[in-house]
Amino acid sequence: MTIRALLLTTLLLAGCATVPATPGTQVAAERLAAAIVPGRTTKAELLAAFGKTKSVVFDSGYEAWLYQSPAGGGRFAEFVVLIDPSGVVAKTRQRAPAAP
Repeated sequence: MTIRALLLTTLLLAGCATVPATPGTQVAAERLAAAIVPGRTTKAELLAAFGKTKSVVFDSGYEAWLYQSPAGGGRFAEFVVLIDPSGVVAKTRQRAPAAP
């Protein structure tokens, strides 16, 4: 599977989620976007800054982590982080909350 396919699969699975992530993983979108830099931010830095969250580990060694940002009205925006097998962020993707 390519990285793009992995990320797409993760986004599709995340889109099915209707329950907010576990406590401690709701973070302001601006903070996530400013702190996570593909190619530089490490898995250890994510854990230190934001704590554990929902994740999927693929056989290839890649991991996809899902953080949520409150968007008002009980809705959440999603921020997906793809981590490569060496523990460095490969890509990120943001998804706006679904319409009410």
